[in-house]
Amino acid sequence: MIPVDEALQIVLSVAQKLPPVTVPLHQALGKVLAQDIVAPDPLPPYPASIKDGYAVIASDGPGEYPVIVESRAGNDGLGVTVTPGTVAYVTTGGPIPDGADAVVQVEDTEQVKAPSETKHVKILVQTSKGVDIRQVGCDIQKDAVVLKSGERLGASEVGLLATVGVTMVKVQPTPTIAVLSTGDELVEPTIGSLSRGKIRDSNRAMLLAAAAQEQCTVHDLGLVGDDKEELERVLDGAFSSGINILLTSGGVSMGDKDFVKPLLEKKGKVHFNKVCMKPGKPLTFAEICLNRAENASVNKVLAFGLPGNPVSCLVCFQLFVVPTVRLLAGWENPHLLRVQARLQQPLKTDPVRPEFYRATIRWEANDGSGSAGFVAESTGHQMSSRLLSMKSANALLELPASGRVIPAGSSVSAIVISDLSGTPLSKAASSYDSSSSSTPHKSVSNEIMGDGSQDVQFKVAVLTVSDTVASGAGPDRSGPRAVSVVNSSSEKLGGAKVVATGVVSDDVGKIKEVLQRWSDIDKLDLILTLGGTGFTPRDVTPEATKEVIEKETPGLLYVMMQESLKVTPFAMLSRSAAGIRGSTLIINMPGNPNAVAECMEALLPALKHALKQVKGDKREKHPRHIPHEHATPVDTWERSHKLASAGSVEPSCPCSH
Repeated sequence: MIPVDEALQIVLSVAQKLPPVTVPLHQALGKVLAQDIVAPDPLPPYPASIKDGYAVIASDGPGEYPVIVESRAGNDGLGVTVTPGTVAYVTTGGPIPDGADAVVQVEDTEQVKAPSETKHVKILVQTSKGVDIRQVGCDIQKDAVVLKSGERLGASEVGLLATVGVTMVKVQPTPTIAVLSTGDELVEPTIGSLSRGKIRDSNRAMLLAAAAQEQCTVHDLGLVGDDKEELERVLDGAFSSGINILLTSGGVSMGDKDFVKPLLEKKGKVHFNKVCMKPGKPLTFAEICLNRAENASVNKVLAFGLPGNPVSCLVCFQLFVVPTVRLLAGWENPHLLRVQARLQQPLKTDPVRPEFYRATIRWEANDGSGSAGFVAESTGHQMSSRLLSMKSANALLELPASGRVIPAGSSVSAIVISDLSGTPLSKAASSYDSSSSSTPHKSVSNEIMGDGSQDVQFKVAVLTVSDTVASGAGPDRSGPRAVSVVNSSSEKLGGAKVVATGVVSDDVGKIKEVLQRWSDIDKLDLILTLGGTGFTPRDVTPEATKEVIEKETPGLLYVMMQESLKVTPFAMLSRSAAGIRGSTLIINMPGNPNAVAECMEALLPALKHALKQVKGDKREKHPRHIPHEHATPVDTWERSHKLASAGSVEPSCPCSH
C-alpha cells in the first residue's frame, strides 16, 4: 500500500491539461479560459450621464436656462452643442451633448413656465466639471485585458465576455468520462424484486451523477458481469471512443473473478493498486497510452479501478478523480478545499490506516471553544457498504492512524466535498444585526475572534505559514496542535486562549499583513507563527517578523533552541525570530507539530510573566531569587549575576541587603 498523498501525486503527475477548444458564449460557464480577452473599444464609448438631469456648462452656475435638446439612452445626442446659457435634458446612460461638462440631477432643478414654446429649467445648485458624467473608458479602457488565461468563468465573467463582444471563446474543455460497473451480483436498478445473491447497481448511477456534477461529458458503458472476454471487449470499445477518463467499480480486489486489474495491466501501465486509506484500499490507477494520430486531442486514458463498496467508490472519486478532472480542465489549483472543524463527538481512529470519516460540517458563531468556526458532526455508522453514511456528508474528516480516541472538541482537518451554501447555519451564525455599523477585519486566511473573546485575559493567535496548507494541497497539522497546547495551558498562562487562527503562504507581504493587523487592529497579546523558519528559499517567516517587530526577545529563542536540541541536532538550523510590536508578543515556532508542543512547554514558565509586562503591568517584576540559607551575600550576588547573564533575573548587589 502507498500513502494517499503519494498516490494523488502520482495521478496528478500523469494527468495532462487537455488541448483548448472554442465554444459559444453560452457554453463557457464553469470552464477555464484559455486566452487573454482584450477590450476592442472603451466602455462607455461616449461620455454618458450617471443620472437623470440636465447637462450643463458648470461655470454657468445656478439660474434659469432654456432646454435646447433632449439626450436619452439609445440615441446619439442629436449632434446639438450646448453653449453658455443653455442646457440639455439627459437620462441615465444618455450621451452627454458636445459643449456640456457636468450634469445636475433632476432633484436639484425646478421646472419653469415660460411664455415661449422653448422649455426652461431653473438650476438650483453650483456644480463643477465632470460631476455625474462617466467619461470615455472609465469602466474599461480600449485594449485593456479584462480576463486572463487561466481564469475560471462564472456568471460575471460571462457577462464581461458579452460586454466586450466575445461570442466565441477559447477554453479548456472538461474531460469525457466513461463509467462501467462490473460484477455477477449486480442487476439494473429497474429490477423490481431481487433474487438471492443479487443487488441493484448503485455505483454506476452515482458515478455518472458525480461526473456530471463536475461538468464532465459522461458515457454510460453499462453493466458487465465477471466475464473476462466481455469485459475486455467493453474496455477496448471505451478506449477507442475518445474518452479521457475511465471509471470502473468492482473487480479490483483479490478474488479469482476480479478481472479489472489484470486487464488494465495488459492494456497499459498500472501505477498502483492499493492505497493506505479507509475506506478505499483496493484502488487501482492505470495509464492507457493509445496509438492515435499526432493531432488527436486524446492520446491517453486515465483509468481508475474504483472499489465495489459504494462508500469506498465515492470517497475515492472525491479524493482522486475530482482533482484529476480539475487538472485536465485547466484549474490552477486542482486540490479540494480543506478547513479546520471542531468535533461534536469523540471519534475512534483506525490503528493501521488513515480514515476519511464522513461528516457534516456547518459554521457556528461559537464552535464550543469560544470562537467562530466549523463544527463537524458524524453521519453515523461508517461501514464502507453503507451509502447512508454519505447521504448528508459534505466533508471527509482526515483522521490519523493511531487507534486512539480523538476527544470531542478537538480540531481536525476536513476536506470539503460538496457546496457548503446549502449547509444549515447555527441560529447565532445566520442572524444579522442590522444596527451594527462595524465590520470585522477578515481575510481568506483568517478565522477572526469569536464571541466571548473580550473576557479572555490574554488573547492568542496562531498563524500557520505554509504554501502547501494555504493552497489546500495538504492539511494543517501544526495549527490545531498549537491551539490545543495553548488552550490546555490556559491556567498556566494566566487565562490565555486562542481567539484567532489563520493560514498564509510563504510570502513576506502576506505574513506581515496578518501580523500587523492582529497586533495593531485586533490588539492580540500573543501571536505564534508556525513554520517557514528553515533554510529553504521559501522559508521567510523570520524576515517578515523582523520587519514588523519593534523590540527583539532573543531569550525566548534561546530557551526553545535548548529544548529542541534535546530531540534533534537539526534544531540548530532554525532561524526563528521573536519580539514585541506595540503590546503584542510575536514568536516564530517550528512547523513540526511535536516541536510546537515541545517549544511551548519550554516557554510556559515565563510566558505569563512576559505577557503581563508587555501589556504594561508595572507591578509585574522579575521573580526575586531567594538564596540558599548557607550562602554568603557575595555567593548570592555571584549566582544572581550568572543567572542574569543567561537572561533569568537582574543581578542583585550584596551591598543592597
